[in-house]
This record gives sequence, structure tokens and C-alpha cells, in this order.
Amino acid sequence: MSLLIREAVRGDEQLVFAYICKLADYESLRHEVSASAADIGESLFGPTPRAHCDLAFWQGKPAGFALWFYNYSTFRGRAGIYLEDFFVDEAMRGLGIGKALLKHLAQRCVAEGLPRLQWWVLDWNTPSIEFYKSLGAVPQDEWTVFRVSGEALDKLAAQ
Repeated sequence: MSLLIREAVRGDEQLVFAYICKLADYESLRHEVSASAADIGESLFGPTPRAHCDLAFWQGKPAGFALWFYNYSTFRGRAGIYLEDFFVDEAMRGLGIGKALLKHLAQRCVAEGLPRLQWWVLDWNTPSIEFYKSLGAVPQDEWTVFRVSGEALDKLAAQ
């Protein structure tokens, strides 16, 4: 096995953005992508980085990515990791790359004393749900996700 996982570095913006677009295509959500590679570069490498990214390479070729950030649990009184985007190229699936990326993040959690790693998955994405369950991930079905954005966000801010 020739797998390398490394943190994204300045100059990887286009690769990270390409993976974001691949994920959006897979989820039939490409129409929602308004970011650019420059936006991603600013978020990852700007003066105040807001996100982190790990890249996977199989035999020297890009194979997948995990884009994440630290979140915080008031109940635990500690930070955790929220996995925002996670994708492995279709041709590279089944090689253990996805598991290795998640293991890499789990190791970071353990090393930094973070009590949890969490993410969302679309409810129709049965292959991913089964994969995550096979790793010991537990669905949090009792929670409903809310979002305020666009015009509603502007309206709320102006009240």
C-alpha cells in the first residue's frame, strides 16, 4: 500500500476546491457552490485560518480529502473536530483511503484530548452511512439541523 496523508499547504487550494466540487457533484449540490479556490485558500491559509484540510494520495496521485474545523461542546467543556467535507475519488474507493483519513482525524482527537469527531451525512447516502457505522460511528437521529442564511440571515441581523 502506498498511501500518504498530509495536511494541505499553500498551493493546494485548487486541489482542495476540486474535491469540494467533486463532493458537490456526488451530492447533486453543485449549484450551491459559490466558493472559489481563492476563498478556500483564505480559509485555510489566510491570517485567521478557519478550517483545516488533510489530503490523501495513493501511489503519488490525489485520492481524497477531509476538510474540518474545531468545534466546541459546552457539555464536555472541550473542543472536538467537525468534519465538514469528506470525499474519496470513486476509482480509489475500497482501498482503505477513507478509513485512513478518518483514522488520521481520530488520532488527532486522541492526541489533542478532544472527546469527539462528528459530521453530517445526507440521509439518502446509504453506502456512506453503512461505512461510517462499520467504523463505530453512531447516528444522532434525535437532533434536527437548522440553518439561517442568505436573505433570512440579513433579515435576522437587521432586527
